[in-house]
Amino acid sequence: MIKQATAKGVFFLYSKGKILGFIQLPMMMKNYIYLLIIFLSISQVTAQTYSIKGKVKQAGTEITIPNATVLVQNLPDSVQVEGMISDLDGEFEINGIKTGEYLLKIQYLGFENLYKSIHVTQDMDLGVLGLKESATDLDEVTISARRAQGEQKGDTTLYNADAFKTMQDASAQTLIQKLPGVISQDGSLQAQGEAITQVLVDGKPFFGGDVNTALQNLPAEVIQGIEIFDQKSDKALLSGFDDGERMKTINIITKPDKRKGQFGKATAGYGTDDNYLVGASINAFNEDQRITFTGLSNNINVLDYSSDANSQSNNRPQNGIITTNILGVNYSDNWGEKIKISGSYQFNHRKNNDQSSLAREYVTGSSSDQVYTEDSRETRTRQDHRFDMRLEYNINENNRILYRPRISASFETENSGFFGQSVNSDGPLNQTENIRTADNQDYDMFHRLFYSHKFGKAGRSLTLSANTGSHANNDDAYRTATNIYYQPTERTEIINQNITRDRSGNDWETGISYTEPLGKNGQLELEYEVGNRFNDSDQLTFDILNEDFNNPDLALDTALSNSFESKYLRHEVELGYQYQLEKLKFQAELKHQNATLKNDQFFPAAGTIDRTFKSFMPTVRFDYEISDNTNFELDYDTDVDAPSVGDLQNVIDNSNPLQLKTGNPNLEQSYSNRLRLRFRSNNPENDRSWFVFAQYNLVKNAVSNSTFTAEEPTELPGGIILEKGSQLFRPVNLDGYRDFRSWVSYGIPLDFVKSNFNINGGFSSTKRPGQINDQLSFNNSSRISTGVSLSSNISDQIDFNISTRLSFNDVENTLNSSLNNKYFNQRSRLNFSWIIWEGFVYRLDINHQLNSGLSEGYDANVILMNMSIGKKVFGNQRGEISLNVYDLLGQNRSVYRNVTDAYVEDGQNNVMQRYFMLSFSYNIRHFNKGTSMDDYNEIYN
Repeated sequence: MIKQATAKGVFFLYSKGKILGFIQLPMMMKNYIYLLIIFLSISQVTAQTYSIKGKVKQAGTEITIPNATVLVQNLPDSVQVEGMISDLDGEFEINGIKTGEYLLKIQYLGFENLYKSIHVTQDMDLGVLGLKESATDLDEVTISARRAQGEQKGDTTLYNADAFKTMQDASAQTLIQKLPGVISQDGSLQAQGEAITQVLVDGKPFFGGDVNTALQNLPAEVIQGIEIFDQKSDKALLSGFDDGERMKTINIITKPDKRKGQFGKATAGYGTDDNYLVGASINAFNEDQRITFTGLSNNINVLDYSSDANSQSNNRPQNGIITTNILGVNYSDNWGEKIKISGSYQFNHRKNNDQSSLAREYVTGSSSDQVYTEDSRETRTRQDHRFDMRLEYNINENNRILYRPRISASFETENSGFFGQSVNSDGPLNQTENIRTADNQDYDMFHRLFYSHKFGKAGRSLTLSANTGSHANNDDAYRTATNIYYQPTERTEIINQNITRDRSGNDWETGISYTEPLGKNGQLELEYEVGNRFNDSDQLTFDILNEDFNNPDLALDTALSNSFESKYLRHEVELGYQYQLEKLKFQAELKHQNATLKNDQFFPAAGTIDRTFKSFMPTVRFDYEISDNTNFELDYDTDVDAPSVGDLQNVIDNSNPLQLKTGNPNLEQSYSNRLRLRFRSNNPENDRSWFVFAQYNLVKNAVSNSTFTAEEPTELPGGIILEKGSQLFRPVNLDGYRDFRSWVSYGIPLDFVKSNFNINGGFSSTKRPGQINDQLSFNNSSRISTGVSLSSNISDQIDFNISTRLSFNDVENTLNSSLNNKYFNQRSRLNFSWIIWEGFVYRLDINHQLNSGLSEGYDANVILMNMSIGKKVFGNQRGEISLNVYDLLGQNRSVYRNVTDAYVEDGQNNVMQRYFMLSFSYNIRHFNKGTSMDDYNEIYN
């Protein structure tokens, strides 16, 4: 219970007559606490109910089963009373059960149903409940039927990996791309219309948020099942109260007999033009203890080690010519009964030689008479270190601690140059030729700590959180530029500068959340958070007055230098209510935020801007389970976003002297409204699936660009002259930003060709506000897209995946109709693998790109064809010698279009061209047999 002390704003927490601690909160929270006490008093007179909890595991092992369906049914009529799915640790707790006789039913795809009679007179802990794998006596089978591909359980889509055929040495990514509703678009993997941001293996994090590395380090043959769901935040999982933060997650469930042993793949290859690739991925699994090592070195633009041949086909072609060296390790284990730990470290050394060209048509007010073109080249060498960890300590059944640190550091050297030119109907306006060298360093450190306490009453909990962050950015650059301004009279300007930028930042946040059950199906949450963000940024620009690089004579340019500090303090109080029935869940929250943004400039002129923002942010969530395999969600969220220190600092950035940039210390925080819909249906009887996703965003005070194009030489603060045709970009707050995105997918198996057919489509529309020479402008862009795919499900000897995706785009500008444009693009792909005869393997990968309606010289009709022929070697067929050719037709090309509020841009980059490579690969497979089902039945039955 909660009781106020004599001191104002001080509350003591009691449990069973003992003081657990006290909380001293701001007086603004006092009314919320009184409201909570009233609700607590009401809840004490509700009918007495009990809870049932347990843990679902695979029988005979320590492997937990997440997302198992747990049902409580009346006896003797089997009418369902309550139900839920187990969490990622296989645990469940069902509240609100009255005294009586019940039947507990647990079911999960690929396992036999478990039934248990229970008599409820008090809170019950059923301990471990083991599910046995489904088994079929082959001697009794007389009719062959296709195995169900998957099913829908609430917001979780479960797939049976054995129902999707792949080649013997295929990766997890190849398998997952066969699943209904999963597509690869713009180099990222998407599921049900949203980007996948996290991969788990048996419920534990695998290589942090690096989806490609995670999926390429597991072979498809070790996978039993795949779950796709929206994982809630750590705080929501601990408190049981949904805060709306979700991550589209894939959980890979491994086969029981593949959880103890060593497996992976190693590859080495050498080709024409001294191209090479050496890489390996090795997994050492011992039930809960899992260690994965991965390494890669190559100069053929492969960014992650892949267990698939033609690995470049996994992503869109990378811009530039890239040399990559990678080392990584992932570790997870259970330390005793109470501690679970997982973590990963990755080192990446990458060198990219990039050449690009672009053409921009600017919005200038009345006519599209200003065009900017640029040719650039750059060499960047970058080292990255990234470490993340998750440590979970279950003190006892009521107390839990979660700690999640993340540390990263990067070091980059840059050697770049570009030539840019602006023209209008009168001829050339200006041009610049730039050369730049730089050393850049970035450091980031985050710590997240949670403590959760469950009281004796089911649904009553206390969650404490503390987050800290530390960031540093240090840049040191030298730049020379020759600028020519043609109008009104020709003038040449020479720039020779040293630019240093030192940014540091610290932030912290702490919060407390208390939940209390209200009646049988309701729950109340009261939450308070306070946080502060400190950012300090110093940019110093020096003119170099001599030619001695080792001992330059420097003079500070005060017009291009600035010392700035920003502080953002916020208090948030939130009251929420959740109501849940068997098939329906409703939640409403109201958050009040009081935020203070203080900006201090110390140099070149001192000044302070101090503002306070008060915001109410409502949230409504509605989930409805239409049937056992059909689920519907509708969410309405509001949020605020504070401007970054880069947007706030009022200092000129002249990296491109023709296009200057500066910050705006008068920026306010933006306020966004988001409405999101999800619909999922997966029928296990006929394997037909539907997925629908739609999202609408409306942003007030969105941070947009104000573009000023000088029609004559104009003096800026500090004495800087903006010549005719040159531009100044400055962030401003504008209303009217709208964004709508939708996606629908339908999947069906085609048994007559032993393949799976998927069709998808979508519509998106974006309204971007901008300011052009003080005139409000809107860039309206819309896209209609559709795609189809056919993936084989024949055998492990032959595999293909055929897909095509078309999009029609329409761009309109309210200020300049001559920029209105319609363009079309199509992306098609054929991936084919075939073990022809006696271990001979043929692989073909074709990517076709068609663009129409872009600027002159940027329309492209490109066919990227990769091919290999290989021979399996050794008695176990685990080795393979292959001859690979990349870009057989010599057509590889990278072309893009970018639409902003200020311009429409078409661009292209250099990419890897044709090469041949002879390679050898070996599949490592060594599994130790653990306890079998027969052994388990003999021991326990």
